[in-house]
Amino acid sequence: MINDTDLKHLRRCIELARAALEAGDEPFGSVLVSASGEVLAEDHNHVAGGDHTQHPEFALARWAANNMTKEERGKATVYTSGEHCPMCAAAHGWVQLGRIVYASSSAQLAQWLSDMGVAPSRVRNLPIQDVIRDTAVDGPVPELAEQVRELHRQFHADKR
Repeated sequence: MINDTDLKHLRRCIELARAALEAGDEPFGSVLVSASGEVLAEDHNHVAGGDHTQHPEFALARWAANNMTKEERGKATVYTSGEHCPMCAAAHGWVQLGRIVYASSSAQLAQWLSDMGVAPSRVRNLPIQDVIRDTAVDGPVPELAEQVRELHRQFHADKR
């Protein structure tokens, strides 16, 4: 279940996604939070330079692998503006991070992009649970998903 703490962190993810958009990048943002509620790291997309592996969820998984014990990682939560792609879900699983909470789903994103006439990605949109097992996953959050949709609309409107 999504609670007020989750909403607070998801709103920060949307702020980070907006910062990515303002920097000319795809609007995705993520936050890594410890079991005690401390924000440990945050990031946004950095794919505009051409390296499409520079997703914030992947960066947070690498940060966690280098800075947290296995036990700490398992109790941490990753919040993100959009559901993990398969690459990021796999990274999350490999480093054994805990819960994932997202504002908008990959299925929603695929539909929004289709509605905008944007060609589908070469990478399939898969639910996180189709990539990794034994991870608590919560999302989407309807009242926040619309804000994420608007950021993607702005990004793709600027590309036309």
